Amino acid sequence: MKIVVLDGYTLNPGDNPWDELAQLGALTVYDRTPSDQIIGRAAGAQIVLTNKTLLTAETLRQLSQLRFVAVLATGYNVVDVGAARARGVPVSNVPEYGTDSVAQHVFALLLELCHHVGLHDRAVKNGEWMRSVDFCFWKMPPVELNGLTMGIVGLGRTGRRVGMLAQAFGMNVVAAGGTRRDDPGFRPFAWTTIPALFATADVISLHCPLTADNARFVNRDLLRRVKPSAFFINVARGGLVDEAALTVALNAGQLAGAAVDVASAEPMAADNPLVQARNCFITPHIAWASLAARRRLMATTVQNVQAFIAGRPINVVN
Repeated sequence: MKIVVLDGYTLNPGDNPWDELAQLGALTVYDRTPSDQIIGRAAGAQIVLTNKTLLTAETLRQLSQLRFVAVLATGYNVVDVGAARARGVPVSNVPEYGTDSVAQHVFALLLELCHHVGLHDRAVKNGEWMRSVDFCFWKMPPVELNGLTMGIVGLGRTGRRVGMLAQAFGMNVVAAGGTRRDDPGFRPFAWTTIPALFATADVISLHCPLTADNARFVNRDLLRRVKPSAFFINVARGGLVDEAALTVALNAGQLAGAAVDVASAEPMAADNPLVQARNCFITPHIAWASLAARRRLMATTVQNVQAFIAGRPINVVN
């Protein structure tokens, strides 16, 4: 069985070995694969693993030996799953590996918005505290989360963990979008609509998948509903947000701040307007990347490949 990993560097930059996967077949791992080299590298492979390398319908059509695709992530929009299904090629993802790490990153971003730790650290090291006539000073006043409302769009595994952490901070939680599954169990909690959530929440956090139906749904009209004191956080997918509209809203003071870990194009384009936006913190898609999370991702990927080889594929998304 020939197995090809098209873009393995972010999963294993040297601290998360491929050893277990290598025991399942003839394994070739590429750190990165340019689009014009996908066919050449994956030719003859029965199993292809991808994280962000696109497998379009045309690409899949040319991989005549392909029998299985394993996505090294939860989101699987990098694969044309319909075309794969038509070919009889199952596509599996890793539905849960980064829940704790991503939820933790949400609060890293939120606490930076609330306390501006980096700003104050730089101010102290630039001598501003030393020159102060008072025992303390602040560049921006801290924000207390207790009693505020966390609005979660997409109450899946990660959204629920964010809700639990919000509750620990004394926040109220409201949620919208997706399927209203079983009660999340934390209190206070209420379901609402997306327009109402944007109008009432003090913190808005996105945890929904990107689909053709919700692309750029965070647009000018929705952002006009937001309270000027509210914070917006996106660790889901950059394509959910009209980044130009968010920039305009931030610069106009329509909301107090934003923090994003994702962008519409990644790596982020130099002309992305959010780079110049007021009070906007940006991290380079690292919410998922703790070693603990990447080890879980590797372990589940190995299980996905083992299950396919055994004729009982799991975590199939198509």
